[in-house]
Amino acid sequence: MDNLIAPHGGTLINPLVNGDRADEIRASSRAWPSIDLTQRQLCDLELVLNGGFSPLDRFLGSAETASVVSNMRLSDGTFWPLPVTLDIDGQTADGLKTGETVALRDSEGVMLAVLAVEEIYRPDREAEAAALFGSSGADASGGRRFLRRTPEWAVAGRVEGLQLPVHYDFRELRLTPMELRRKFGRLGWRRVLAYQTHQTMHRAQQAATEYAAQDLGASLLIHPVVGLNKPGDVDHYTRVRCYQEILTHYPAFMTRLNLLPLAVRGGGPREAMLHAIVHKNHGCSHFMVETNGGGSVLEVLGEPGYDDAEAREAVAAHAGDLGIDMVASKEMVWADNRKRYIPTTEVAADDRVPRMTGEDVRKRLADGREIPEWFSFPSVVRELRRRHPGRHSQGFTVFCTGLSGSGKSTIANGLRVKLLELGGRGVTLLDGDLVRKNLSSELGFSKEHRDLNIRRIGFVASEITRGGGVAICAPIAPYDSVRHEVREMVQPCGGFILVHVSTPLEVCEQRDRKGMYAKARAGIIKEFTGISDPYEIPEDADVRIDTSEVTPDEAVREVLSSLEREGYISAPEAD
Repeated sequence: MDNLIAPHGGTLINPLVNGDRADEIRASSRAWPSIDLTQRQLCDLELVLNGGFSPLDRFLGSAETASVVSNMRLSDGTFWPLPVTLDIDGQTADGLKTGETVALRDSEGVMLAVLAVEEIYRPDREAEAAALFGSSGADASGGRRFLRRTPEWAVAGRVEGLQLPVHYDFRELRLTPMELRRKFGRLGWRRVLAYQTHQTMHRAQQAATEYAAQDLGASLLIHPVVGLNKPGDVDHYTRVRCYQEILTHYPAFMTRLNLLPLAVRGGGPREAMLHAIVHKNHGCSHFMVETNGGGSVLEVLGEPGYDDAEAREAVAAHAGDLGIDMVASKEMVWADNRKRYIPTTEVAADDRVPRMTGEDVRKRLADGREIPEWFSFPSVVRELRRRHPGRHSQGFTVFCTGLSGSGKSTIANGLRVKLLELGGRGVTLLDGDLVRKNLSSELGFSKEHRDLNIRRIGFVASEITRGGGVAICAPIAPYDSVRHEVREMVQPCGGFILVHVSTPLEVCEQRDRKGMYAKARAGIIKEFTGISDPYEIPEDADVRIDTSEVTPDEAVREVLSSLEREGYISAPEAD
């Protein structure tokens, strides 16, 4: 272990306590306020507690945050590229006082650590966005998302840990930096290349990492990110099983797999430097990250991540401060005539080089088509097909949105019957009125309550879809942002088809047997969609149907045709 690269700052921090101090904390904690941490915050806390963020033993205060943003230095002069803060909303901030102790808990209420409150403050989010996302700062799409989603306040203080966040999965692959360093020492490793990835590895990535490790004369650590996933990503359970399969194709003596509980921020070169420090603290002398073909290294929550070349330049510029090198990932291609992967720089004029993109793979998985063995190992493909069967076997959600009286419920009921007729999947109807009665009876019709009602529908639909069933939803759902949230909930679980029932307002009014529109125009009913409250037309609708122009049968057939085109259902065989 002594031959390994030193931790950042010289010492691997261990804020975990035990014995009398742990007993004292547990005995006193009932009287203390608590903060329930988000998934992102749990990742940050784990890296503070296990030493991955060494030398940090705290969440940063205003002065240190400002110093990091402006100078990339902690108050003691240690190089640190990005602020690590514990963000809180205004209500939580109002309930805290400096000098007190606050319990940090997971979503189940388990106390993982305590924080001695030194400061409650409002960070300069604009400056943070500029540091994280580069010169464009808040004007970048990632910057806008950061400013919109990050709470206004932060609480700072030193952390004492009682236990690491609980993980029930792949425990043997979740070694802490200290445990991993001890393992490297036992193996006699000195030069270690970390490969950071959040995607499934195929043969090109295996070839590139083995090539890079051999070129360096280094051992290889496959270090996948298992913190936050972007919507639509392969879940980490499937990815890890794929990594375990692909590990068998490396020389056994040179490669290990360990999971990294990192919440990737989706930022610029400064984030690359933070990742460099994390890998360094795990005992790695070099690191490389996956490329996705266009230079962008990471995509998190739908936003582009840091550019590979810019990241290497930043790491190189601060090599003396970081003490770890970033290695460029060579693009590898299959040379069919040679029956092996080679760097693109070695491709000759007579080489036959087939191409396949990530989108091609997703389509082949969805359609049940073969994925060539030159592209991926059969064992990896089998794991992907277990988790992502063809669309004909997946669950899916049909989400109908439109004005009251547009014909949503009629289409939804007809679609339910036709899908039950086809068989093969359970079908659940989540009609707007039924949900209001049975799931959201306490809610009113403010925007906040309407959004909450739609989120509830989205959650139920995602669970039905996850289980391989069909959810048919028919709420008004007037607001675009919450419809996007529902799509993001459902898509990781299966298919999502948004149907805009675009029947004009005047037609909907004519159909109104209950006189609701008339009461709304008279001011008797407040916040009525289409009259006193807006309906935001979905630009991302997969199907649009105007029921003033088609019969109910025709409308249902239009939705069924869309499902058939996308591969979710097959047309019944003709007699």
